[in-house]
Amino acid sequence: MDEFALICRHFAGLTPQGDGVVLGVGDDAAVLRPASGCELVVTSDTLIAGRHFPAETGAGDIGWKSLAVNLSDLAAMGARPRWFTLALTLPDADDTWLAGFAAGLRTLADAHGVALVGGDTTRGPLSITITALGEVPAGQVLRRDGARPGDAICVTGTLGDAALALQQGSAADATLRARLDRPTPRIDAGLSLRGLAHAALDLSDGLFGDLRHILDASRVGAVLEVDALPMSSAFRAGAAAELRAAAATGARRRRRLRAVRLSAGRRGRSRGCAARRAADARRPDHGRAAAVSGRRCRAYHHAIVHCL
Repeated sequence: MDEFALICRHFAGLTPQGDGVVLGVGDDAAVLRPASGCELVVTSDTLIAGRHFPAETGAGDIGWKSLAVNLSDLAAMGARPRWFTLALTLPDADDTWLAGFAAGLRTLADAHGVALVGGDTTRGPLSITITALGEVPAGQVLRRDGARPGDAICVTGTLGDAALALQQGSAADATLRARLDRPTPRIDAGLSLRGLAHAALDLSDGLFGDLRHILDASRVGAVLEVDALPMSSAFRAGAAAELRAAAATGARRRRRLRAVRLSAGRRGRSRGCAARRAADARRPDHGRAAAVSGRRCRAYHHAIVHCL
């Protein structure tokens, strides 16, 4: 079986017609019909072997993660995922690997009703580029530049699990490794934050690094109580005390911290903030950050800070 036949064999089931797909895989380009009154949200990510996932990662996990990181970006914008394209670079057309990759991709795509509508294949070092498209009602997209003084900063889910799994490698706890290999895009959280959050973003580089994007774009500052950051039991069990700051910084920073003040960059105005903990906040399994009114954050994880 040649390379083109292998691709068709493994990915044909990911291209259903209908549901906004006027013309899918098989022509020079796809033709899509967004829902009436909606704006189109587009994101793209490339994953490269050895850089974005360990070389020993299973094909199914790579397929899942390649789509998940894109769906997570759509969730951060409050968009409902609809379609995606796949550009796949392979060192060779390995039937077993392709079957596993497609299975992982299909499992997540089916769970969120997302259709593959086009793409490309070529030969070279393993890399996967997915472009995902979603919809959001006009004027309801979540952006980074809307945070206001008085907003609480909330996260959903726990922090640092994937960073610790990456650091520990094969010795990582299975729960931590699952957070690295099969992250869960928080679609429901993103949809429910429409009209509630003033600003939101996907957490991919650690809370400290990603929160700065909101602060700079919104020209505000914040104070984080590190002790209030939500950590999983697997993270607490696997991390020594000096590594717990990785829940906020990813795998790079390991200082012992109790409270951290963050301010906007040079182009922004630094504003003071006072820390406040919301002890009665519920804890759903989500993984994103949002700035919401302090009176309206109780549906999400810890309200870590309350900005002045």
